[in-house]
Amino acid sequence: MSELTCISPIDGTVLVRRDTEDAAALAPRLAAARAAQKDWAARPLAERVAIVDRAIAALEAMNDEIVPELARMMGRPVRYGGEIGGVKERAFHMTALAKDALEPTVIEDSAAFRRFIAYEPLGLVLVVAPWNYPYLTAVNTIVPALAAGNAVVLKHSTQTILAGDRFAAAFRAAGLPDGLFQAIHVTHETTAELLRARAFDFVNFTGSVGGGRAIERAAAGTFTGVGLELGGKDPGYVRADADLDAAVETLIDGAMFNSGQCCCGIERIYVADVLFDAFVEKAVKIVEAYRLGDPLDPETTLGPMANIRFAREVRAQVKEAIDAGARALIDPALFPAETGDTAYLAPQILIDVDHSMRVMRDESFGPVVGIMRVASDEEAIALMNDSPFGLTASLWTRDTEAAERIGRQIETGTIYMNRCDYLDPALCWTGCKDTGRGAALSTLGYRSVTRPKSYHLKKA
Repeated sequence: MSELTCISPIDGTVLVRRDTEDAAALAPRLAAARAAQKDWAARPLAERVAIVDRAIAALEAMNDEIVPELARMMGRPVRYGGEIGGVKERAFHMTALAKDALEPTVIEDSAAFRRFIAYEPLGLVLVVAPWNYPYLTAVNTIVPALAAGNAVVLKHSTQTILAGDRFAAAFRAAGLPDGLFQAIHVTHETTAELLRARAFDFVNFTGSVGGGRAIERAAAGTFTGVGLELGGKDPGYVRADADLDAAVETLIDGAMFNSGQCCCGIERIYVADVLFDAFVEKAVKIVEAYRLGDPLDPETTLGPMANIRFAREVRAQVKEAIDAGARALIDPALFPAETGDTAYLAPQILIDVDHSMRVMRDESFGPVVGIMRVASDEEAIALMNDSPFGLTASLWTRDTEAAERIGRQIETGTIYMNRCDYLDPALCWTGCKDTGRGAALSTLGYRSVTRPKSYHLKKA
């Protein structure tokens, strides 16, 4: 038996330890989940939805404890109040949508035939959740999976392992029958072993590209459904007709919030030549006003990165870019909390960057953004598409038709106009290229956790 250890980025101390479980120890729990799922799927949809809604309310009741817990586990400042607002928005939208999303598609209902397509639960759904938004990312699949009649097993990141315990407590408080939701503590190797053994009917993974490849390899040949949300290098493009102040404020927040550790955070910005200098000047002023420090302090606006190794990667990308000719515009001395090789990392804006630099090509996932000058829509489109990733792209313009025209040419899962770094639960959350595949949220989120079953009934 091994041990999972959560190291707090605040001070490097051990926050949580959990003994791991092996596949043999988990076998009776997974069998109980499958047994419970049959009865759960047979219950009325309204009953299932009511229990899921109560669980979200129970989670909200814990928020005063969850917020500082998140700060200690992964460094997000307490001033932002945690994730419960977004969790409620997504969860309640999905439960409200359940009846329509799960309604059979009727082809014919005549005196001669009744023909329809039903949507049945898959059975046992595994959710492998990340540390950067441990509640928001997990709820995307947990809620529709349970509402649709599945049982759910949650394997949470070691960095935010207590989030799994919180979900389990919320579902117990809501009266969810035993076995239907389980948080497990397993190694990557045990996860792969369970996938190879076809222990689950669907797995949703949010994490790195390497992790996604490992999930696909483990599930290969089992015909287990896989949904993957992987890396991102999301661009913002500011056209000459943009509202400059709104663009700067929103894009820089999108780049720096949560210390840049956002799935759809802005990692590169392209600005029309005529606005470039003013955009950069305003961006620098915004970033210079940030306060890096202890996330438990309500005055802190930037906390440490979740792990020292993440900060090291960002520092390496910034150094390489500067060595290659980029200019750093933020003086690290403004952020005395960064004291050498720690998880505390000062934010940075880079100009004179290009796509030969890793900071404009590889996922940074930290408080750094490169800004480039562009001369036309065509140049911006080419640069936005010059990436192995495709999660979101943010366009800043007053011309909706232009945004749609440009959007059709960008290889990405979501196009925003005059906003960024947001998930609309009514729309499909998806990506392309190395960002992965599959669909979450919206009615399509229910299609991921159900299977179509056709009925062709000839009447006597």
